[in-house]
Amino acid sequence: NISFTPAISIKESDMTRVLLTTTSFQDTPGPHHQQLKDAGFELVVARGPLPESEMLKLVGDIDAFLCGDDEITCAVIQKALPRLKVISKYGIGLDKVDVKSATEFKIPVTFCPGVNHTTVSEHCFLLLLALTKNLMEQANASRAGQWKRMTGHEILGKSIGIIGLGRIGKEVAIRAKAFGMEVSAFDLYWDEAFAHGYDVKRAKSVDEIFASCDVISLHTNLSDSTRNMIRKDSLAQMKKDAIVINCARGELVNSVDMAEALNTGRIAGYGTDVVDQEPPPKDHPLLSAKNCVVTPHVGSRTYESVQRQAGMAATNLINALGGKKPLAQANPEVVIG
Repeated sequence: NISFTPAISIKESDMTRVLLTTTSFQDTPGPHHQQLKDAGFELVVARGPLPESEMLKLVGDIDAFLCGDDEITCAVIQKALPRLKVISKYGIGLDKVDVKSATEFKIPVTFCPGVNHTTVSEHCFLLLLALTKNLMEQANASRAGQWKRMTGHEILGKSIGIIGLGRIGKEVAIRAKAFGMEVSAFDLYWDEAFAHGYDVKRAKSVDEIFASCDVISLHTNLSDSTRNMIRKDSLAQMKKDAIVINCARGELVNSVDMAEALNTGRIAGYGTDVVDQEPPPKDHPLLSAKNCVVTPHVGSRTYESVQRQAGMAATNLINALGGKKPLAQANPEVVIG
């Protein structure tokens, strides 16, 4: 029941003006809407994720961003000054936000860790089971009036390698053990207590994961060192019946190399909730690749998770604008208040 101001009609106002771009926040009902209403903000609404060019059109008379995966570059931040006071990220990943530039300009960047690990880990198994049980092909055939019976695979006893044993990676490990899978993982910051408690083997390298595991699940952040982690040479190391699951970032996987590996039978399947361009163009190679299941970046989009994330993002925004400490800040060296 919030009264939104369309992005195309920005007018001079003494009210605190917030640019809201995350569609999950906008589309999902919950108390987070009332939080912003009670705060008395003027909301300028756009449908993200927005590229830098679109963000540059909207900023200038905005006090705060409540953003999703929009490109908040140095140029966007500079144009938003001197009015911009805070960037509140809905979600966890900060690879689209130039945190370094925000810090230099003393703009606090808040985010929402610990709110979507349950939902995303469940989505990983949705993708994995869809691939191993041939769900999409059989369900589509049945809908078309065909009775197409295919033989699938169990995941019991299969090995899963988790790259990135953070909050989400740990939840994937817990669920994998419940399915009777053998779990190994690679992470630079190893949690020995967790690994011991859930019988998670520590891999010495990502190459060990690539070469030995039936399922490879990606849960690392996007950086210069992880971009295109899955490419032609890493795919060549994998078993021919390997399945890759990606509920992290699309740019971790080279889409052209992955499509080629799927179409030639180099690996058995790829389940992903993210691609390197969102939304992807109609001719994106993964959309027509064999044994590939692509969902539209909805791994964290459940009513439960959205309300947790949106509530935290709204609280971070309100606190920071009010000179109070946010629940989580990516650049704590920027003093608030």
